[in-house]
Amino acid sequence: MNDMDYRAGDARYYMPAFSREIMIERGLLSKVWDAEGKEYIDCVAGIAVCSTGHCHPEVTRAICEQAGKLIHCSNLYYVPGQADLARKLVEVCGMYKAFFANSGAEANDGAIKLARLATGRKKFVAFTHGFHGRTLGSLSVTHKPAIREPFLPLEPSCTFVEYGDLESLKKAVDKTVAGVFVEPIQGEAGVIIPPDDFISGIREACDRHGALMIADEVQTGMGRTGKWLAIQHTGVLPDIVTLAKGIASGFPMGALLAREGLEFRKGEHGSTFAGGPLACAAARSTIRVIEKILPDVPKKGKRFSDQLSAHNPRAKGLMMGITVGDTCPAVQKKCAEDGVLVNCAADGNLRLVPPLVITNDEIDLAASVINAAMAGIRR
Repeated sequence: MNDMDYRAGDARYYMPAFSREIMIERGLLSKVWDAEGKEYIDCVAGIAVCSTGHCHPEVTRAICEQAGKLIHCSNLYYVPGQADLARKLVEVCGMYKAFFANSGAEANDGAIKLARLATGRKKFVAFTHGFHGRTLGSLSVTHKPAIREPFLPLEPSCTFVEYGDLESLKKAVDKTVAGVFVEPIQGEAGVIIPPDDFISGIREACDRHGALMIADEVQTGMGRTGKWLAIQHTGVLPDIVTLAKGIASGFPMGALLAREGLEFRKGEHGSTFAGGPLACAAARSTIRVIEKILPDVPKKGKRFSDQLSAHNPRAKGLMMGITVGDTCPAVQKKCAEDGVLVNCAADGNLRLVPPLVITNDEIDLAASVINAAMAGIRR
């Protein structure tokens, strides 16, 4: 099969679970090129995955060097770089211990298990429009009916509360609840930022009834909002944090971090591939890069949102949502035609989550393309 057969080959051999039009063949930092050689500024970044951009030289070097030494090592043995990565993550995130996974959904599955073990309870509370993954465990705390309901009944039992509604949350949390799952900013919903007292209110409700507060930072973590975690903007310390996406610059990896007193004991959890040598090398290098660029993220985010201010963006660092409505797919298509990749999240919301290494010139060009697309479509 030659390079020009990718559409036919995909249609014939791959299950049609995705809607897509472009093949991305290569990338470098904030830019990608498709199979026809067209260049784009990537404001999707693998859906907030390519935190240091595509093929960042330092990350690529770390992966290649590790691949030349050891690609896989079972967790039956000490894994090179694993303890050092765990140390660094718990330090920057204010937690105590870590456990690694291969994705955000797996990290959230682990959080469900840990919360049940720690509390002896079975039920959870989560929020409308929240997204925590597609495995059967993580799907049970994911609200979107279109992806959840075909697989009912799901376990564990979960009560969904309107995101931002603190009074309803207080009524939902009682002595039977093991934990409350919350995204400090809802990403898949379109970058929805809650009221100022919402996160602290969740903490108080959990403390009152002995439930665990689980912060899903899969999309918001690893510097995306200008801090290592979005919840760090609130001053609230959760019991469990889940990470993935931007943790290893595109290499599949997830992590579960927990406060002191919460940990899996021998035999309670495990994974063949999680926290392998390549993933740890990629993540350690990613953290080193983010440490250098993190101070610039708020400034870049403000530059971007200021240039899109006519559309009332919701923004925190380099995570931005704009309510577009039914024309969102048309805006997305027009932006791609003009060399900028953007993404339509839920409910007609345009989501912008570019690499943290995006330059000011790239921000300016991307903003001008988005503004022109919005103006043209609405006309």
